[in-house]
Amino acid sequence: MYNDTFIIKKIIVLIPLYNEEDNVFAITQAVDNVFKNIAHCCYEIFFIDDGSTDKTLSKVKILEAKYRNISYLSFSRNFGKDVALLAGFQHISPAIDAVITLDSDLEHPPDLITDLIEQWQKGYDLVYAYRKEKNRNTSSLSNASSKIFYWVISKLADVKLENGISDFKLIDKKVLSVIKTIHEDNPFFRGLFKWVGFKQIGIPYSVGKRVHGTSKYSNKALIRLALNSITSFSTKPLTIAIYIGFFASLISILYIQPLFNFLSRMSISFLDRSSSTYTSFQGSFVEVYLLKPSLCC
Repeated sequence: MYNDTFIIKKIIVLIPLYNEEDNVFAITQAVDNVFKNIAHCCYEIFFIDDGSTDKTLSKVKILEAKYRNISYLSFSRNFGKDVALLAGFQHISPAIDAVITLDSDLEHPPDLITDLIEQWQKGYDLVYAYRKEKNRNTSSLSNASSKIFYWVISKLADVKLENGISDFKLIDKKVLSVIKTIHEDNPFFRGLFKWVGFKQIGIPYSVGKRVHGTSKYSNKALIRLALNSITSFSTKPLTIAIYIGFFASLISILYIQPLFNFLSRMSISFLDRSSSTYTSFQGSFVEVYLLKPSLCC
């Protein structure tokens, strides 16, 4: 618990970006407005450009040149949000006290940062935000897909995830140090942070209004995320596959002998008929061959 109010805490705000040229300046200003009202904390913004094809990177470079507390990392192509977060975590100095991750589209309300920090100061190592109502910025189909996604995860995965849990969270440096030791090619951080343990608490939030752009998460991406999360945090798919293999083998053992006998009888019957036909055909051939000389005379 952080009781010494005279110690300045250093917080990194990690923000992944993908084609968010219209939101870069807005999210920067919103985060700055929040930290102006938070005492004894200094902050830096660390942008991760995930292979944007618009002017996102150009605008980030403008901010980086203007402000000392803004830095960035840029990918050569789009790798996905979790990979972007992973790269950000790996580049963050261990000298920081905490990391806050949030989206740039303002659907994660920056004002909630104050609540995240308050819970952290009370002694929580991980403070995460989860959506308490449906996302008003997406279609009914997307909301239904999201609901099904979390239902499937809750049934199959070995970690408990709240419906609507997000990547909007505050991560203490000791939690981050553990995350850095876990080597995952395709990490699923919503589940991974719940899995590592530590003292955690969730905070409900209402989705903010997206002013610019559209969601980059398609239903295809959501399905891919679901499959990755299930295989990463559950042994149930492997168990199901083992049972299927066992029953398939059992059925094969039980029916292979009757099947072999049936095929043997069919083969013998076929060979008998083939032999009879061949004999008949051979006789006709001989007869025709013998008649040829008389036809030529």
